[in-house]
Amino acid sequence: MSLEKIKKVSGRSVYVPGNDIDTDRIIPARFMKCVTFDGLGEYLFYDVRKDSEGNDKEHPLNEPRFFGASVLISNANFGCGSSREHAPQALYRYGFRAVIAESFAEIFFGNCCALGMPCVLATQESIKALTEIINAAPKTEVSIDVVNSEVCAGDLKFPVEIPVGAKEALTNGRWDPIAELQEAEDSIDDLVIQLGYLKKS
Repeated sequence: MSLEKIKKVSGRSVYVPGNDIDTDRIIPARFMKCVTFDGLGEYLFYDVRKDSEGNDKEHPLNEPRFFGASVLISNANFGCGSSREHAPQALYRYGFRAVIAESFAEIFFGNCCALGMPCVLATQESIKALTEIINAAPKTEVSIDVVNSEVCAGDLKFPVEIPVGAKEALTNGRWDPIAELQEAEDSIDDLVIQLGYLKKS
């Protein structure tokens, strides 16, 4: 059975500015000593959101007007650095369901796709126009049309880039490679036997 078909993601958004935001900034390594990914959202951007005593610092995610945002907006080379999958997991557990940025680190992009969380590429000009709207009216709904590679927010509409493979996987509900393997278990068993690795009992 295929997974949910991700054709459109809509919700309020928040802009976290900066180029080269790496995975260690998204989720500091000391919080990765966990058996499951549950609870990682609590530590999202921890070192730039909290001081040494755990008190809030000035950061978009700490602003009440952006609470509940499910679409993250950022700039170039988002998710660079270590390829740890904890970073996309932390974003997902926090409540984000899509990311709009100028560009993404390749492995981070793939890890997001495997969670059913679209990452779409927009121009610097489009992101600037979008963030101006969001900062002026934080409750504005942002819609990411995965099928048509387009983002809408109020009267603003602009094209985005989504690699063909990722778009097909998301829109056809084939975005989780582990689920794909589990679904194909019988076919895999048959192939293993055909190749002579195992014999039917």
